[in-house]
Amino acid sequence: MTSGASADPQPHPAIFAAYLRRLGIEEPGAPSVEGLFALQRAHLERVPYENVDIQLGRAPGIDPELSARRFAAGRGGYCFHLNGAFAMLLDHLGYEVTRHVGGVYKESQSEEALRGVSGDHLALTVRVPGEAPDREGVYYVDAGLGDGPHEPLPLREGAYRQGAFAYSLERLPSLGWLYRHPGSSAPLVNFRAEPAGTAGAAGFEAEHVRLSTSGDSGFVRTFAALRRDADAIDALRGRVLSRTDPVKGNTERVLDGPEEFYAVLEGVFGRALDDLTPTDRTALWARVSRAHESWAAGREG
Repeated sequence: MTSGASADPQPHPAIFAAYLRRLGIEEPGAPSVEGLFALQRAHLERVPYENVDIQLGRAPGIDPELSARRFAAGRGGYCFHLNGAFAMLLDHLGYEVTRHVGGVYKESQSEEALRGVSGDHLALTVRVPGEAPDREGVYYVDAGLGDGPHEPLPLREGAYRQGAFAYSLERLPSLGWLYRHPGSSAPLVNFRAEPAGTAGAAGFEAEHVRLSTSGDSGFVRTFAALRRDADAIDALRGRVLSRTDPVKGNTERVLDGPEEFYAVLEGVFGRALDDLTPTDRTALWARVSRAHESWAAGREG
């Protein structure tokens, strides 16, 4: 059993096959650095970071098998869903996965605060079997930030570039690691070096309940969907659709009505809509529009 893995029985192989089909990968092959990179790229491109069900008041649980089934059916999720299921898939494929308790912070966060971990993020590190058993063979893997790295980052201190995007990793004494991506929705992420333990998803359940139900949570207050590819980041926050492309230039526009909103959600972000009834669609659009109008009024004021 890998570090921080769940002691629960493995799901049926058909679940993994369906999950891989969602990623567009039929034959992942034996564990390799190239394979790991391909899996993360596919995950970020095909499984959106989104909070549709949280906005509708029916937040899905974070059991990795449940999340994998939802992804196979065309849904997405946020970090506990995305990284939880991805870790399970990587375990199944033979990668050595460690789950870590992490936290997401704003760029204005004090250095003092970063010496602790808020617990609102699940981070992963992965070692490819056969690679050197030191830090040179370990990677920071994160499919749960929405606009995070397109590919894994080597788990060693330094600055990294992927296309036009810049990242860095640094050690935090007596704690673990700090990831930086200035200007993103998760500009600072820290995580403890030690494994999260063997409780699996249960170890993050209390924080998931808070994030998915509390009126103070950004997931409850604001609708969001994100996906990224090698060149750019697509984001839908409320009714504002943006594409961040450092080379071709950034674009932004406000979606006019529910038809356009749902067409974008399905077409740009790949979020299947067959689980939404007409009542769901009406309720979600009304909620998104109210929040957008409040936000727009605040900007004008």
